[in-house]
Amino acid sequence: MKNKVREFRTAAGLTQQRLADAVHVSVRTIISIEKEQYNPSIMLAYRMAQLFGTTVEELCCLRENKEMEDKTYEEL
Repeated sequence: MKNKVREFRTAAGLTQQRLADAVHVSVRTIISIEKEQYNPSIMLAYRMAQLFGTTVEELCCLRENKEMEDKTYEEL
């Protein structure tokens, strides 16, 4: 699932470790999220969105991801 975690983190001037510390997860979790290998829980996405002053929808690209998913299902 596409997300903008890296974009928001770098714009905020945070390292992966500082973001991990701020939202109480391991740096490996942040790395995996940024590489789109792991989707954050709703609570973790909410914590990050609050930290960055944005919404979960924007941070996790929910509109774009829904459109991609809908297109995939239409092709089945």
